[in-house]
Parts: sequence; structure tokens; C-alpha cells
Amino acid sequence: MRVYVASLSAGGAVAAIMGATYGDLYAFVGIHSGLACGAARDLPPALAAIRRGSVFEPTGKTGSVPTIVFHGDRDTTVHPNNGDQIIEHSAKATNPTMKVLQGRVPRGHAYTRSILTDAGGRSISEHWSIHGGGHAWSGGSPAGSYTDPRGADATREMLRFFLAHPFDGNSDRAK
Repeated sequence: MRVYVASLSAGGAVAAIMGATYGDLYAFVGIHSGLACGAARDLPPALAAIRRGSVFEPTGKTGSVPTIVFHGDRDTTVHPNNGDQIIEHSAKATNPTMKVLQGRVPRGHAYTRSILTDAGGRSISEHWSIHGGGHAWSGGSPAGSYTDPRGADATREMLRFFLAHPFDGNSDRAK
């Protein structure tokens, strides 16, 4: 069985915490415009992390759970540095190889997609920086709130990322 957790903003921070805390339960994590697990220990540092990025070294086993991150580089609610910090923490945990791709949604935002792969060539994390994107679900319906239909489709890309990884029945997360 595969269990995924993904969300936006404060929910994205909760997804990061759940993946780091319950890596045996969650197969993959999707974080959109959120904070890394351990980015703050109480309210004042949490508010600082939201505005500028964390002052603490993120904690938890973020690198043990494959993670995909989306963040608009013009997000004025949760600073884009937070997306970078999630991926940096994952990189420290796994020592991956990084590939960077540039793209653009037709009639929409450009983006930078950074893919981290392990020694076996398996994608272990991705970071999508949506250029010109704010604090909104990238690729969401124009009828929704906190959505940006001009961005890369975060829902589709998260599902692609999740399904591209066969859940290994021999791994610790399969128990």
C-alpha cells in the first residue's frame, strides 16, 4: 500500500512534518509553499521562517521519504527560501546528483525544475520554482481560491512523481 501526503502552505509544513516523523507510513511527500520539518521551534522563529526562511537547521528524516516541492518565486506569504531549504535538507541526507531543467507553461509561467537522483539514478526529490508565481496552488483551477492556473500543474506533477516510484515491498516503509 502507498500512502501519500501533500498540501499547501501551513498544510505543506504539516506534510513535511508527517513525512519526517512517520517515514514508515508515508511513501512520498508533496509540499507546496510550505516550511521544512523543524524550520521553527516556537512562534517567533516560525514567523521569521515564513518571512525569510528558517534560521534553524531543519530536523527529521526528510531525505528518507521522496519529496516533491512547489514554490512560487514571488510568494510574499511564505518566502521561497523555504522550498530551497527543504531540498537542501534532502540533499544533505542522501548526497544526490542534481539535474536542472528550465521550462514554461504555454501562455503561463516559466519554471525551474531541479531533480535530485540517488546513486542508482532514481529521482528522490524534485523542486519546482515557479517564476512569477505567488502563494497559490500551481496549475489550479481558475475557479478556486489560492490557485494559479498559469503555473505548472502541481497536482499532475505530484501524481507523476508519486507513481514513478514503485513501492518496494522489501523496504522499511512497506511494513
